[in-house]
Amino acid sequence: MKKYLIIIFLMHSYFICAQQRQVKRAAVAFLNVENLWDTVASADYIDGTLPFSNPKFHRSVSLDSLKFLETTEDYKGEWSNELLVGKKVIRRQVLADDFTPNSPKRWGTKYYNQKLANEAKVISELGRQYTNDNPAICGLIEVENRQVIEDLIKQPILAKSNYGIVHYNSYDARGIDIAVIYQKNRFIVQDSYTKEIKIYNEEGRRQYTRDVLVVIGLLDGEKMALFMNHWPSRSGGEAISQQKRNAAAVVLKNEMNKLSSENPEIKLISMGDYNDDPISPSLKKHLGAVGDPSELSDKSPYYNLMYKLYKAGIASLAYRDAPNLFDQIIISRNLYSTEKITPTYSLFKAEIFAPSYLVNKEGQWKGYPFRSWDGDRFTGGYSDHFPAVSVIQKEYIKK
Repeated sequence: MKKYLIIIFLMHSYFICAQQRQVKRAAVAFLNVENLWDTVASADYIDGTLPFSNPKFHRSVSLDSLKFLETTEDYKGEWSNELLVGKKVIRRQVLADDFTPNSPKRWGTKYYNQKLANEAKVISELGRQYTNDNPAICGLIEVENRQVIEDLIKQPILAKSNYGIVHYNSYDARGIDIAVIYQKNRFIVQDSYTKEIKIYNEEGRRQYTRDVLVVIGLLDGEKMALFMNHWPSRSGGEAISQQKRNAAAVVLKNEMNKLSSENPEIKLISMGDYNDDPISPSLKKHLGAVGDPSELSDKSPYYNLMYKLYKAGIASLAYRDAPNLFDQIIISRNLYSTEKITPTYSLFKAEIFAPSYLVNKEGQWKGYPFRSWDGDRFTGGYSDHFPAVSVIQKEYIKK
């Protein structure tokens, strides 16, 4: 009897210790902010006398200011950073006047401020139920320029997190960009750059899309690399446009492989709107992202956190009544563990965030994301995509 009491006591002691183990968590998430545009008509100004890393190398400027900027030529060549070295040129954007007070959208300060508040609300809730905090890192898709991001992180609900910004202007025809915001007290940026995706139409003409944004740094002291993506759309049809996303997948995979080869300890997180589902050739074949942790290996080191959600019927958007899960997060093998709590960061949770206020309640679009735009009418909604969230955790050891 005494022996049994000792065993029970030891088991009880272990249970208490296990319960007392504390965890540190971080939400790494992203959302498509559906055309977060300011109210000023603008163009791109490229100052090729500056290094690529300088935000003023390629920046968005108001049309009214163009007359005050020096140019070296009326550039007609291919748009690529390397080809613009030493040049000072202007690149006009398609539909530059679309989001202005005098446009059919009547896009003024009132709507712009409401849009900022809406997106800030969503960001503040990504992963909060697991972390009790704003996201440590959050990717943004469909931002116009750096200014709208600065306005966004100044929103009261986000300002307390002291977010920093990583953003580069793209050569996308409309000027649509991607970016990353991060809590500066948790993530220290060591390097950032973009990887160009070259795609062409049926006539062999270059089509401009968003680059892959790469951000390398330390998250709570751990080496991490983030890859933000907004791959080419399915314009013209899924099959016809597939090769464009396959090309994007190759660019992404090459860069992920390169970084992991140079530093085997680095942990990788790729996220964004891939304009393909987890089972599409771009993600399954060309990137090689597996759908189950049991499939991870040296040859297949990337795990798509949204694969099982897709198989369960979960979608992040719908187009012409066809549900899709384009918004995905993919992690490297060293971010997955069968252990619940590990000494370094590992996956705790992944989900598509779709609270009731982000969902249309009635009408033709019932069940769809409550988007911001119905043609030229601002609806007061949030986005045409549901956000994707990952939460990572590790054992917290008080110093």
